Amino acid sequence: MNQQIAGAVVLAVAVVLILGGVWAWRARLRRDSGLTAPLGVPEHAEVTARYETLYVATTRHDESLERVAIRPLVYRARGELAITDRGAALGLDGAPTVFLASSRLVAAERATVTIDRVVEPGGLIRLAWRLDDGTVVDSYLRMTGDLGNTDVQTAALTDLQRLCAAPDTGK
Repeated sequence: MNQQIAGAVVLAVAVVLILGGVWAWRARLRRDSGLTAPLGVPEHAEVTARYETLYVATTRHDESLERVAIRPLVYRARGELAITDRGAALGLDGAPTVFLASSRLVAAERATVTIDRVVEPGGLIRLAWRLDDGTVVDSYLRMTGDLGNTDVQTAALTDLQRLCAAPDTGK
């Protein structure tokens, strides 16, 4: 009888934890329901580089453990980062393409930690960018084209940093 009571208590605690997590996630989705990422690549944007990537998360700027549920960047996904002459396009599996124009990009740098992901030092790219209302957020990417090759990570980071420094041409 004691094992049955202990099992019931463990089961009840597990159910409460799962329900609490579902409730918290739904509250976050409601809180951030008005936030959206810019969609669609400009018609004449010229692609200069492509990188296979794992999109990890988007967080509040400089708060790597505070996730923001910006549609369509809500869930972790595989995809492609395309560098164009006008900005960066993030095409994630099953989601519309997010386009971050150079004028939106604030900074690109190496990172090690974000919400639910810790990697080797500098194994993530943190891309800081502005929402439509001017709020700065950080999106974290991990290049997956050749995991053993840090040259891919360095090339993607260099391309993103070049875009961050690009003047706004109004194109």
